[in-house]
Amino acid sequence: MTVQITKPVPVPGTEASVPGPAPSRLRALLPGPSAGANGAAMYRRWWLPWLWTAPAIVCAVVFGVFPFLNTVLLSFTNAKPLGGAASFVGLDNYTRMLDDSDFWLATRNSILYAVIVVPLMVLLPLMLAVLVEKNLPGIGFFRSAFYTPVLASSVVVGLSWQWLLADDGLVNTWLEKAHLIRSAIPFLSDSWLILLSAMGLTLWKGLGWYMVFYLAALGNVPKELHEAAQMDGAGAVRRFWHITIPGVRQAMMLVGTLTGIGSLRVFTEIYMLGSSTGGPGGADRTLPFYIRDVGLDPITGNAGYGSAVSVALFLLTLGLTLLAQRLTKEDES
Repeated sequence: MTVQITKPVPVPGTEASVPGPAPSRLRALLPGPSAGANGAAMYRRWWLPWLWTAPAIVCAVVFGVFPFLNTVLLSFTNAKPLGGAASFVGLDNYTRMLDDSDFWLATRNSILYAVIVVPLMVLLPLMLAVLVEKNLPGIGFFRSAFYTPVLASSVVVGLSWQWLLADDGLVNTWLEKAHLIRSAIPFLSDSWLILLSAMGLTLWKGLGWYMVFYLAALGNVPKELHEAAQMDGAGAVRRFWHITIPGVRQAMMLVGTLTGIGSLRVFTEIYMLGSSTGGPGGADRTLPFYIRDVGLDPITGNAGYGSAVSVALFLLTLGLTLLAQRLTKEDES
């Protein structure tokens, strides 16, 4: 006896209720198994990574790419800070910039700031990290104390330094009482002393931040090298130069690059110590300070010229970054 099994025939009008595979186009969009994939990749679609990164991409375009392109376009116009009609002026802003003595003074101050601050910011936090690296009783207090200036606002720190460096401030008062000086040192009225004081403020505020970088890098230096060198009679200074520095060289390059970029962008320190004019007669203005003066003044400002100076600052920063990358590659090779 043969048993025949027949496929059930769906009742007319109920075909939609019978489960079946989704259309291929819909499956390409909805999460589901992918052909040839294993594990979690079976449920991953090509557009999912773009979905998660879309907010960051939008923010980068809106707050990074668009302002940069707009600045480049404005540098070829005579636009005003408060808007209004703007006309194309070609390379006139760049020609004016090359003949502007104030621009070159601001460029000199910015480069001088970087030349002095970068080497000190590379070495001083490293020495500080070496001192606080060891696990000694109470060392956590000193690490926190060295890091505290990083948490303070730049404006608050600037006001504190104003009080310290004023003619009747704490520093001059102590020096006069110690009979080390006869008259107050003009920290906040002499152009060179304002610039040097601003550099000191930058160093003091950044020591703790870059100390953390070096503490992480020092943890990767094999302690066996120090122990072997110590057994061979190498002193602390020799071990520092021949073991510690080569071991944290990459971190030093990173700190140098970040410090260089920050030095070219310095504004708050000069503003707080040299007032809104940037020192006597604007002698201590850096490039960001100069951009504010020539490009953002609502009455006499020229946003087109300020944009041209901004492009020059960008090229200067880009050149420093490329130089640091080249030095890093040469060091690796």
